[in-house]
Amino acid sequence: MHENRETSGAPRPERERGRSAKVQSHKADAHAPEESDRAILSMNQTNKEERSSAEPGEKRARAKENIVLSNTHPTQSGEQVSQGWSGVREAAKKRRQERFTALLHHVSVDLLRDSYYALKRQAAPGVDGVTWQEYETGLEHRLADLHNRMHRGAYRAQPSRRVYIPKADGRQRPLGIAALEDKIVQQAVVTILNQIYEVDFKGFSYGFRPGRNPHQALDALTVGIQRKRVNWVLDADIRGFFDNMSHEWTMKFVEHRVADRRILRLIQKWLKAGISEDGQWSESKVGTPQGAVVSPLLANVYLHYVFDLWIEAWRQKVATGDVIVVRYADDLVVGFENRMEAERFLEAFRERLAKFGLELHAEKTRLIEFGRFAAQDREKRGEGKPETFTFLGFTHYCGKRRSNGTFTVWRKTASRLPTSVHGCKRL
Repeated sequence: MHENRETSGAPRPERERGRSAKVQSHKADAHAPEESDRAILSMNQTNKEERSSAEPGEKRARAKENIVLSNTHPTQSGEQVSQGWSGVREAAKKRRQERFTALLHHVSVDLLRDSYYALKRQAAPGVDGVTWQEYETGLEHRLADLHNRMHRGAYRAQPSRRVYIPKADGRQRPLGIAALEDKIVQQAVVTILNQIYEVDFKGFSYGFRPGRNPHQALDALTVGIQRKRVNWVLDADIRGFFDNMSHEWTMKFVEHRVADRRILRLIQKWLKAGISEDGQWSESKVGTPQGAVVSPLLANVYLHYVFDLWIEAWRQKVATGDVIVVRYADDLVVGFENRMEAERFLEAFRERLAKFGLELHAEKTRLIEFGRFAAQDREKRGEGKPETFTFLGFTHYCGKRRSNGTFTVWRKTASRLPTSVHGCKRL
């Protein structure tokens, strides 16, 4: 899981800023009976009832003009929500093949202001060297100028400043820090595009989406393994995903829903802005910087078409046993009832990724026997305890409930490997 990106959630109105966020519950089953279980852990029978969307190569629907009101009205929480945004979302729901041609006009000075205040105040500056606090001086004039440049096509994206942070395995992860104005514009555009993509994205996709968090993904995975006939787990790792996203495919995927040329040009500017490292600029031919506000959304769009729609169709047309899926950005786990089906899927998955310039990390991708029968089946074969896997920073392994001895999934932070079942977090 990549935790060093700017958040891309919808910005809050100014009077909501500074209010403490509601504490998330870490209880394992807190979300399981609600949206996590229903949305992501569907059986094959349920999947066959809901047909997947078209694959990327299929013909797109004709673009239509979408002009909606831009007034605001208070919600139950007291926040002001744009009627224009809600109009975009309603249009996206009703017309799943709609391509939106008029989106940039939703980017107002008010939205830019909310986007500015949604940014992390202590974040490191980009190549421009401008901090959040410095930009606040003369803020209204700055935002009006930025708005004007955006709408007359004079806005120019700046290269991302590259820094490195240590990874758990001792290596370093490259991050791209965007200039402050680029962050503001990206945040505003993400807010608008979320109205479309939150309609399209699948329930088993949890990463960097409004109202979703890692604990919901962990809970959904646990519920799936415990309630479905899961005997094998594929812990998949896509090698250098953010660094290898094809710009050409990224734009093609976005164009399935966005036909506003001004929005498309903005995305292209961010992808092509390049990287500045030690004062030297280098061109970006592939990938999107980890750390950029827009990157998580582009990653979700990319994997929505490359993986989500594809595995949904695979479960409907190919799978005969239970299959569960949980994806958090580029981290994903798939559970299977049958080993042969799991192996068949893994081979197809490799071929699928190759079509879009991606590949699985050979050393980090593992298919393991895991589930309610794993321990006894392995004991019969004299193979010892079931293997464990790590997802979103937690090591998962098979166990039994102390109350009645039935199967359960235990997890503990990956930095402290489990020594005994009784010392771990109970699910």
